[in-house]
Amino acid sequence: MPATEVAFWVVALLVILALGFDFMNGFHDAANSIATVVSTGVLKPQQAVVFAAFFNFLAIFIFHLSVAATVGKGIVHPSAVDLHVIFGALVGAIVWNVITWYYGIPSSSSHALIGGLVGAALPKAGFSGLVWAGIFKTVAFIFISPLVGFLLGSLTMLLVSWVCRHATLAKTDRWFRRLQLLSAGAYSLGHGGNDAQKTIGIIWLLLIITGYAEAGGTMPPTWTIICCYIAIALGTMFGGWRIVKTMGQKLTKLKPVGGFCAETGGAITLFAATALGVPVSTTHTITGAIVGVGSTQRASAVRWGVAGNIVWAWIFTIPATALMSMLVYYLSLIIF
Repeated sequence: MPATEVAFWVVALLVILALGFDFMNGFHDAANSIATVVSTGVLKPQQAVVFAAFFNFLAIFIFHLSVAATVGKGIVHPSAVDLHVIFGALVGAIVWNVITWYYGIPSSSSHALIGGLVGAALPKAGFSGLVWAGIFKTVAFIFISPLVGFLLGSLTMLLVSWVCRHATLAKTDRWFRRLQLLSAGAYSLGHGGNDAQKTIGIIWLLLIITGYAEAGGTMPPTWTIICCYIAIALGTMFGGWRIVKTMGQKLTKLKPVGGFCAETGGAITLFAATALGVPVSTTHTITGAIVGVGSTQRASAVRWGVAGNIVWAWIFTIPATALMSMLVYYLSLIIF
C-alpha cells in the first residue's frame, strides 16, 4: 500500500477516534444537561435525553467556532504536534472519562482533553511546545466557571423567590415546570456549543499537521463541524445515568423553580465562555449553579461532602489525563 494511502487511513482512524471521544463526551456529560430537569420530574429520562440532544445539535447554527480555535491552536503549537501526540491525547482522555463514568464522578471531559494534549505534547516538544496563555486561561476557568455558576444560580434563585413571594406553592411549581423547559433547552444549547467545539478543535489540529487543512485558515472543514455536533448529540441521547443521580439528587434536593434557576445560571455562564473562546467544563458550571441554588435555602441543604469529592475530581483531571496521555504517547512510539 502506498505511503500516502497509509497516511490517509491513519488520519481517518484518528478522526474516528476523536468522534468516539465526542460521542463519549456527550454520553458522559448528558447528566449535566438533563439531571435537573429529570430530578425535578419535569421530563422523564427518555424524553430529557432526546430534548437535550436536539438542542446540542441546534448549537451548530448559533455559536462561532472560538472554542475550536482555542483547542486547535491555543493549547499546543501545531508544530509541536504529530500523530502520536493526537493519539496519546485522545486515548488518555477517553480512559479518564471511562474511569470517572464508571464510578459516577462528574469530571470534566473538556479538561481531560486539554490535559491529554499537554501530557502527550510534553515528551515531543517540551514546555516550549505549549501555548501558556491558552493553558492559563483554561485552568483559571476551572475556578471561575463554577464560581460564576454559583453566583448566577443563587442570585437567580433569590430574585425568583422575591418575585414569587406572594404566589402559592402550587402555582409557582406549575409555572416553573413550564419555564424549566426553556432553561433546560438553553443549557443544552450552551453545552453543545462549547463541548462539540473541543473535538472540532482536535480534528482541525490533526488536519493541519497532516496537510489536509491550512495552518492559517480561519475555519475547519465543514464536515468536521457537522460530524462533531452529530456525535455529541448521539452521545447525549444514550446518556450517562450513573452521573445523573449524583448531579440531580445527591448534591441537593431540587424543585422545578430551583432547576430553572440552576440551568439559567449555568446557561448564561456557558454562553459567555463560548463567546470568549474559553473551553470550560459544563460539569463545573452546572455543579456550581446547583450548589448556589441549594445554598440559598440553608447551608445544610447542600451535601458538601459530595461537592468536595467532585472538586477533587476537577483538580486531578488535568494532571491525571496528562500522565495517562504521556504514557500512551510513549507506547504509541513503540507500537507504531
